[in-house]
This record gives sequence, structure tokens and C-alpha cells, in this order.
Amino acid sequence: MKKYNKVIFVEKTGTCRAPMAEGVLRDILVTDPIEVCSKGLVVLFPEPINQKAEAVLISNGINFKENYVSSQLQNEDITESTIVFAMEEAIRYKIIEQFENANEDNTFILSDYVGDELEIINPYGAPLQTYGLCYESLRNTMKKLVKILEI
Repeated sequence: MKKYNKVIFVEKTGTCRAPMAEGVLRDILVTDPIEVCSKGLVVLFPEPINQKAEAVLISNGINFKENYVSSQLQNEDITESTIVFAMEEAIRYKIIEQFENANEDNTFILSDYVGDELEIINPYGAPLQTYGLCYESLRNTMKKLVKILEI
């Protein structure tokens, strides 16, 4: 298994599932010095984490980065030791299409990578309970990811 020193989670705007995934993975990884970040594919202007996503993280004991704002994925973000996880197939396709450093060997759909059948649901605009379900799904997925990546 290739060793990575950077994990990037990507979704369309970088304000909900990607930062939630980042927060959960950081919470699980207490000792490993791996860089974990979240990015958006289309960030017209920096936005804070979705309030409901942040509330769910906090209610589960995860204090996300203070003053977090979404940022655009850049080609330079992806290096030989980076693994990129898209939240859905369409995002993965666009990343590989738009970024020279992204390819089939370093850019994956998060759920596929860990062997789950369903993509991580996008709770945007849904009730708080749906954000909670997204969190639980991400938590289970991150536990599998840590084992697979051996981090």
C-alpha cells in the first residue's frame, strides 16, 4: 500500500461534506502526522462551513477549525503523495478532467474506495437530522479509510 502524506476531500463548494469528512478524519487520527484538508471544486468566494454541518460536528465533540472558509482545489494541491477523495462520481470525473496532477491512481470516490455501495449523501438544505445521518455515514467511512490506508 502506497503511503500518503496528504488527504484531500472534495465536493462542489467545500462547505459541507468535505469539511465534515476532514473533521471526522482529524478526530480519528490523533497521532499520525498526515495532512488532511477539504476543498471545493467550484468556490466563487470563500464561505464558512455550513452551520448545520458545524453543529453536528460540535455535538459529536469535534471542534472544527476556527475561521474555516472554503477554498478552491488547485492543481498544486495534488502531489505524488496526495490522495484525493471526491464525494460523488461527477466530482471525481471533473477533478480528473480539470487538474493535470489528478488521475485514476490518486483520485477516488470516497465510498467506492472503502467498499460502500452508496455515495455519501449530500444533506444540503435538509433538516438537521439528515446532517446527523451524513455524519454517521462519514464516521463509519473514515474508520474503514484509516484501516485501508494504514494511517
